[in-house]
Amino acid sequence: MVILASASPRRKELLKKIYPEFKIVVPEVDERLLDTVLTPKDLAAEESRLKAYAVFASYPEDEIIACDTIVVLDEKVLGKPKDEEEAKAMLRKESGRWQTVLSGYTYLSKKKEITRTVATRVLFNELSEELIEEYVRTKSPLDKAGAYGIQDGFPLIREIDGSFDNVMGLPTEDMARHLK
Repeated sequence: MVILASASPRRKELLKKIYPEFKIVVPEVDERLLDTVLTPKDLAAEESRLKAYAVFASYPEDEIIACDTIVVLDEKVLGKPKDEEEAKAMLRKESGRWQTVLSGYTYLSKKKEITRTVATRVLFNELSEELIEEYVRTKSPLDKAGAYGIQDGFPLIREIDGSFDNVMGLPTEDMARHLK
């Protein structure tokens, strides 16, 4: 059985593109454990491995898929905001600028391990203070890296260079090529 090691409803929705049937087991790990010891380039992949192994320990006969997505701006990681004020500050920083969304994913079974990182560049529109306020009032930015969801229906993004699904939180195109 395939297990998605994630509580993210977006990852659940996206994984159905590749695996119509799977179950979900939320890993009990501190996702930010490695934040201070790894470079942004390595962070998402290693955090996905940490999640995969946490679930694999209890389900060694199954196939585990785990993912971690981070946003990198000015070589700094923008994680999930702690509150509305931090979300607004992140969106102000991102306004009118390019950033990189990195998703590291791990596939783990008794027979093999695959860990890969997929990068997508994202260019933000110039965001007005009114738009930032309106968006943050929805509470949607509070559970997302970089304080935004590309799928949320707000005019935040001008252009992407790479995978839309990756920006949503699961690089399905790359996974389909490497996992099937």
